[in-house]
Amino acid sequence: MEYKLDVQDLSVYYGTLQALQKVSLGIEKNKVTALIGPSGCGKSTFLRALNRMNDMIEGTVTKGTVLYDGRDIYNGYDEIELRKRIGMVFQKPNPFPMTVFDNVAYGPRIHGVRRKHHLDEIVEKSLRAAALWDEIKDRLHKPALGISGGQQQRLCIARVLAVEPDVVLMDEPTSALDPVSTARIEDLIYELKSRYTIVIVTHNMQQAGRISDSTAFFLSGVIEETGSTQQIFFKPTNPRTEAYISGKFG
Repeated sequence: MEYKLDVQDLSVYYGTLQALQKVSLGIEKNKVTALIGPSGCGKSTFLRALNRMNDMIEGTVTKGTVLYDGRDIYNGYDEIELRKRIGMVFQKPNPFPMTVFDNVAYGPRIHGVRRKHHLDEIVEKSLRAAALWDEIKDRLHKPALGISGGQQQRLCIARVLAVEPDVVLMDEPTSALDPVSTARIEDLIYELKSRYTIVIVTHNMQQAGRISDSTAFFLSGVIEETGSTQQIFFKPTNPRTEAYISGKFG
């Protein structure tokens, strides 16, 4: 089994609060891994640890190992390069207050791409990959804040894809969207996994069941159970997993 990310004994502290307790999890290449569990259980902390976003929170201490293609991201890895390779899509759509084109071109420009024809190619390719090009190709130079919420979230996905990442992290990417937009994002995730490794935090059990290949159930800062999504949802071995999946708490 080929792991794109291999997390070993990961603990994260926010000051004196321990949010994760020696969590270990292998994340397979070109698969969708869902992180589920009640609010405050550590799944978003875990997700942010995969590209060192927790480092931006004052007082955070991280212990353990996160191997990305066999290399520890917490030992001498350049953070800017890391976040280019492991991109993040957040819960609420957060387009920059600029045009659609400039949103997608922002990352490539930071990384040195200047030629207009090259930027044009990247923007079109990224918007196509995010299933947005046909809807928005005539509005590239209009403000990104003027498009719908579902389109804004796909734009944010295109912005991540524009810097050619390896891994895409998604923190409840559809929780602020309507059912139609949610379905489009889910279809998109399914299509993207042939090219990217995807890790998604979701509170939506049906969503995890529909789009993920494997699932990890978090509770109180530890992983209670992990396995194929089919196994976790239909034959969990841990009674706490079964109770959460069946809606008895959470």
